[in-house]
Amino acid sequence: MTDTFTALVLRETDDGPVGALEQLTDADLPDGDVTVAVDYSSLNYKDGMALTGAARIVRSYPMVPGIDLTGTVIASESPDFAVGDAVISTGFAVGERYWGGYTERQRVRSEWLVKRPSDMTALTAMAIGTAGLTAMLCVLAIEDAGVEPSDGPVVVTGAAGGVGSIAVAVLSGLGYEVTAVTGRPETHEYLAGLGASAFLSREEMTEQARPLDKETWAAAVDTVGSSMLAKVLSQMKYGGTVAACGLAGGPDLPTTVMPFILRAVRLQGVESVTTPIATRTVAWDRLGRDLAQDLLASMTEVVPMSELIDRGPSILAGQVRGRWVVDPAV
Repeated sequence: MTDTFTALVLRETDDGPVGALEQLTDADLPDGDVTVAVDYSSLNYKDGMALTGAARIVRSYPMVPGIDLTGTVIASESPDFAVGDAVISTGFAVGERYWGGYTERQRVRSEWLVKRPSDMTALTAMAIGTAGLTAMLCVLAIEDAGVEPSDGPVVVTGAAGGVGSIAVAVLSGLGYEVTAVTGRPETHEYLAGLGASAFLSREEMTEQARPLDKETWAAAVDTVGSSMLAKVLSQMKYGGTVAACGLAGGPDLPTTVMPFILRAVRLQGVESVTTPIATRTVAWDRLGRDLAQDLLASMTEVVPMSELIDRGPSILAGQVRGRWVVDPAV
């Protein structure tokens, strides 16, 4: 193990945060009881905000961004993790308040970690990442509500993004009939390959919603919020469930109580930042079983950490299809 390693470090300037690759040592790492040799990280929406300074998501500087990481334990003071264990870290404000995954080495708190499933590679884990974990938590919410494939079609908004892509793939693999909503017609072939059987445009799903529209969906995964979520709610079947996990379209919700009190619709919030470790473990195990590896590979691109400063704004502009896995070694 070399004394120095490479990390992407954001430093605050008068013109906003500026990121650069720097050489660090273990003495530079934050407090924690587990040190990890990082194999991969990933690029998520929050990472794009951190890299560009949007919404001041980073709480203090200097900061090593990257809300996801996976790798191998190289030092541990925790009884729960031993040297050689393969681990995953997502959420818990890592990459926002605490140093994250855009580095070859990181020190973290053991309570943030889960053991990587034994049959899951590091590349697979970060192709899934926070986006995939969130998607699976949405699927679990739909299942917990008792919605089955025979109850009718489901809809996924923001379908070409990371959460949406994995939700489409998992739901279709479980036998659900999936309609994908996307503002990019050029992604229809890609989404069909993941299992989507029908498509709706962003424009038609952001039209002003009626209090109640035609009953269409047994369940939904919404990554967009705002007027699109309102539209989805108005179209839910009686007893349907919407798993809402994003606000790419805005934090407002211009709807009425009608879907809830006349159709018994359930709006279930889903978040992955502080999800308990026991629930995370279930979700990661399910992802290992229910997400087809060939579909995951088809939505994944590996990018070098050295290109992140230039690539970061792409995800905020909705230009990323599927998942970008970050290789810190290049």
